[in-house]
Amino acid sequence: MPAPRILILRAPGSNCDGETQFAFERAGGIAERAHINRLREQPALLHDYQVLVVPGGFTFGDDVGAGKILANQLVHFLGDALRQFRDAGKLILGVCNGFQALLKAGLILPPDDAGPLATLTFNTSARFEDRWIHLQAQGDKCPFLKGYERWEVPVAHGEGNFRCREGAILQKLEQNQQIVLRYVDSAGNVGPYPVNPNGSQGDVAGVCDATGRVLGLMPHPERHVLPTQHPQWTRRGLAPEGDGLRLFRNAVQFFQ
Repeated sequence: MPAPRILILRAPGSNCDGETQFAFERAGGIAERAHINRLREQPALLHDYQVLVVPGGFTFGDDVGAGKILANQLVHFLGDALRQFRDAGKLILGVCNGFQALLKAGLILPPDDAGPLATLTFNTSARFEDRWIHLQAQGDKCPFLKGYERWEVPVAHGEGNFRCREGAILQKLEQNQQIVLRYVDSAGNVGPYPVNPNGSQGDVAGVCDATGRVLGLMPHPERHVLPTQHPQWTRRGLAPEGDGLRLFRNAVQFFQ
């Protein structure tokens, strides 16, 4: 089958779109970048792609909250098109600022009558966190995470603290297997800062929607695609590939 096409959505302040394109191309996909204004003008462009990615960065300067302005644009100008894209069995990925935008747009966890179910807010350290962390994948609901157990990638964010409106919501997400990534240490144990770099409730690092095909995560898999991107690669020896590459390969192989 032909290689799937991936659309990487740019907006003012995006800064990980190039790395994301590189990651998907290395995984065997055909990746293109497009500004959100282009998609607003022609929402039908989505029909030509199998994967939509909202990459990391600081869209619109995070002026009224991380990812909030981009989220509003997704809802008001592209809401129907994005829901049709998802319902057609395609994949959507949000990384860091993209996770913030997708979550606040209700594309991962649709709001109920009382409002949003969860948000991403300021790190409990009250500062920007830029460090390497370990992740533990959970369940088999999300196709992006097929074959993952424990892996290592960097985080770089100031508002990655995942918070549910009520404790019961987190429990329901657990029951539905929508909590798909947690922060752990090198032995696989959850723990306080810096193991959990932002204080997320339940050590949550990534969440998927009810279908499993819409994934949002705060860490940056596109920054550990090559083994030499890890700061300790010379001590550990050269690995075949970076830990993040599998996520992009999984998305490509989902359509092949």
